[in-house]
Amino acid sequence: MHKRIQNIRQKDNTQKTSWGNVAGWYDNLLKKENTYQSEVILPNLLKMMNIKSTDNVLDLGCGQGFFSIEFAKLCARVKGVDISKDLINIAKQKGISNSSFEISSADNLSFIKNEDFDKIVIVLALQNIANLKGTISECFRVLKPKGRLFIVLNHPAFRVPQKSDWGYDDRKKVQYRRVEKYLSEYLINIDMNPGEKMIKMKKYTVSFHRPLQTYFRDLKTAGFFVSGFEEWISNKKSQNGPKQKVEDLARKEIPMFACIEAIKN
Repeated sequence: MHKRIQNIRQKDNTQKTSWGNVAGWYDNLLKKENTYQSEVILPNLLKMMNIKSTDNVLDLGCGQGFFSIEFAKLCARVKGVDISKDLINIAKQKGISNSSFEISSADNLSFIKNEDFDKIVIVLALQNIANLKGTISECFRVLKPKGRLFIVLNHPAFRVPQKSDWGYDDRKKVQYRRVEKYLSEYLINIDMNPGEKMIKMKKYTVSFHRPLQTYFRDLKTAGFFVSGFEEWISNKKSQNGPKQKVEDLARKEIPMFACIEAIKN
């Protein structure tokens, strides 16, 4: 099952998994109102994290610093880390006094000392990182005893890249989520700009699908205790039409995101 993933981990995926080639596009996306990041992930994550003014927070895979800056408004210190130079440059331009940003892969945080952070957050980034075990191991190292790690994912059970989609049962008059593949780990090329028709303008990154048991297993192996798990639904609403009610009901019943909370034993 894991052979293909292991083979990929042996290669340098720095360019393939980095979002640097779409840094401007991604930054503009998060400037828009009513995004999943601002309306769904951020409020739910802040409730789970319960940030204190004395906390030191590490935002791993921070992108252009959207979450880092929100955390910095509430805590003592935030460090954002991302492999993309372009995204980190944007983050540095937006950063506030108690935030700092570094360019680095998530599985090698050698510039951070042991037991330096109270909380670590990885938002929609771990699924783009090849070395899952190495990343979780580094999180364990730099967390203080009883420190907490929060991992936000596109829900692995329902959002399987190119292997899941919406369906409609005309007899039952219900919308459902069809999942063709779940337990097998695999990588997939993700089109970062699916609306662009010109091939030469296309930008791709690599994503890794893993079932939930893989995350739980690797957290346990590293020494973490999984202390919380939440599933978050989309905030979108359908336009008026014959399927509006069933579409909105499906959104409420089938979660879009999952968040794993783990404590360093």
